[in-house]
Amino acid sequence: MIRFMAFRIARAVITMFLVLVIAFVTLRLSGTPFEFMYPEGITAEHLAALEAKYGLDRPWIEQFWTYLSDMAQGNFGRSLYTSVRVWVMFADRMPATLAVGGLALLLAIMAGIPLGACAALYRASPGARAGMGFAFLGYAIPHFVIGIGLILFFGYYLRALPTTGLTTPQHYILPVVTLAIPMIAAIARFMRAAMLDAIGHAYVNTAASKGLTDGQVARGHIFRNALIPLITVLGLEIAGLLNGSIFVEAVFSLPGVGRVLVDAVEGRDFPVLQFGLIAYALIVVLVNLLIDLAYVIADPRIRLEG
Repeated sequence: MIRFMAFRIARAVITMFLVLVIAFVTLRLSGTPFEFMYPEGITAEHLAALEAKYGLDRPWIEQFWTYLSDMAQGNFGRSLYTSVRVWVMFADRMPATLAVGGLALLLAIMAGIPLGACAALYRASPGARAGMGFAFLGYAIPHFVIGIGLILFFGYYLRALPTTGLTTPQHYILPVVTLAIPMIAAIARFMRAAMLDAIGHAYVNTAASKGLTDGQVARGHIFRNALIPLITVLGLEIAGLLNGSIFVEAVFSLPGVGRVLVDAVEGRDFPVLQFGLIAYALIVVLVNLLIDLAYVIADPRIRLEG
């Protein structure tokens, strides 16, 4: 197990370093932010002075080494527009993103797993078929389309729910549901497939032949074994949740980190974008490490393979 996790941690460190390099190079290939800061035009002398001020006139390798050194000391830079430390900007907006994303993930797990399980156990029933039909539809529609549809129906036509901000508990309903619908669909589809695969194994027939009830077989053998591969899907959905939150926060005008990233992209705010990309990548890497650890705990055979 130690060797297995050591290999995963080493791979995670390499991945994070590659993300650092790719983010750094890609942002600088996109140009400088000063044309957005001064849309009316800027002289060559003023441009040179700004590049010297922010260190953008130095060779890339020197800029990258300086960034790594500063990051090692906990200095991630300041916004080029507001001069606010980037970690402060994200820390102020992170609670809103975590609240919406966490509630969406909880709703997806609570709805997706039972829906997929029922669709597998009662696969011939019209209700199960209808539920999986909605799951396929929800998985195919992008977050921003779902969000706009919910805004039009519940906000514009019914005027039943607020559509912007996070002032009251009612403000959370539409963005949370928008984020949760594709995850519910994905979890339900995979749970159904995993349970159907488990049903076909010999140990299920053996358990049934021992006189166990259908409920005992489903809970103790089918459902339990189907949860092991579902761990991977949950990890992927958490990573997808980060991407979806950017669109959802833009659609519902939420005060989260997604809005910060969108504004940073529009203005090429290098320090903010670099920190945001690294933070998102770190979350994905950590989630994958936790998934690997959960696999080792859930299935001891992986320790031998590692």
